[in-house]
Amino acid sequence: MTATVASGKALTPKLWRDLKTKVTAGYQPPPRAVLEKVRTMMREAVTGGTAKALAGRGNVFGKTGTAQHSHAGSPASGATSPSPCSSRAASPPPRPSTSLAGSSAEPCEAGGVLDEAVARTRVAVRRLLTGLDVPVVGVAVSGGADSLALAAATRHVTRIRVRGLIVDHGLQPGSAQVAANVKAQLENLGLDEVRVLPVTVDGPGGPEAAARRARYAALRKEGRLVLLGHTLDDQAETVLLGLGRGSGPRSIAGMRAVDPPWARPFLAIERKTTRAACHALGLTPWEDPHNSDPAFTRVRLRHEVLPLLEKVLQGGVAEALARTAAQLREDTEALDAVARELHHSVRDGTELNVTLLSTTPPALRRRVLREWLLEHGVNELTDAHLRAVDALIGEWRGQGGVWLPGGLEASRAHGRLRVSAGAAEGS
Repeated sequence: MTATVASGKALTPKLWRDLKTKVTAGYQPPPRAVLEKVRTMMREAVTGGTAKALAGRGNVFGKTGTAQHSHAGSPASGATSPSPCSSRAASPPPRPSTSLAGSSAEPCEAGGVLDEAVARTRVAVRRLLTGLDVPVVGVAVSGGADSLALAAATRHVTRIRVRGLIVDHGLQPGSAQVAANVKAQLENLGLDEVRVLPVTVDGPGGPEAAARRARYAALRKEGRLVLLGHTLDDQAETVLLGLGRGSGPRSIAGMRAVDPPWARPFLAIERKTTRAACHALGLTPWEDPHNSDPAFTRVRLRHEVLPLLEKVLQGGVAEALARTAAQLREDTEALDAVARELHHSVRDGTELNVTLLSTTPPALRRRVLREWLLEHGVNELTDAHLRAVDALIGEWRGQGGVWLPGGLEASRAHGRLRVSAGAAEGS
């Protein structure tokens, strides 16, 4: 249906211009609710949601010009419902299907205008989930603004089961109470299930790396799809870390939006937007002390390096880094696809045909070698490992094998590359 105003005319761009002309000419302006609803539509156009919003709302203006909502599951006319801006949401409607279409009830400011930050988070989640066929989605929630806003948006836009997953690393005094507080907020949002996952943090690489391993190991067990609250700022920090460490194109390409079982709807949204969304929804984020501890490299990047770059380059650095990551990721994925086809053509059982690989450009050849070594169980593979194995093809002079993580060795024999647990004779 087409949006109308009190006169019954369709609210077309021309009519909107005429209304503005009449206002400037001294005529009585249209009702405030009409103006605010139009501003809402314009704001949604910025986030790319206008077409869907118009299609889903139907006749959003009553005959008197008062803004109304018409959607499945809304209260009957005259019924009173709790303010959706509150952190305590009404009980979620029945979900007999796995439809991704959620309720269209919207958190409001004074005058009924949809909060822009909340709208952006919802559009981002809806776009990512559209077309994904899953019966349940998990949301990893630390209690920070990013993950709380993600949980709220996910609960709003989908009718499939939503599970809140809170990992308690046990690294700080009172971590159990923090987890309990986060759990209470998620239950108020109406999530179908909320679980606290205690983990033990140990192993090599320092506390940050160990905590990350423990967290992802716990979350990986929780379903086919787990949403993570990484933002555009996190993406920029990841790219800078990769550049500084010389980790290669895969690291500089940053995080993928969908990398099963992980999905990251907020990679195009800034951290300040998730904070604003939490404020509009009445949610109280937890401020992790580790996020301000300069002992962590990422914290210094966030509070020292990026602000300096923004100042020197006059803004837009985070967006530029994220954009660079997206471009490089497209190139990397295209090269990987070509390398997979090449891998199938040069395989000889569990070995690789050196003759066929020798004329391949090194960038493709190393991608083939990477996939092959990972298939053989070589973990923690570095660029140095790949280049050393690649030298058995591109710089062959009868050298011995290359020792790899896990006590394995890559060697060349009789025109073939092989991986074994012991040394092999060269050829």
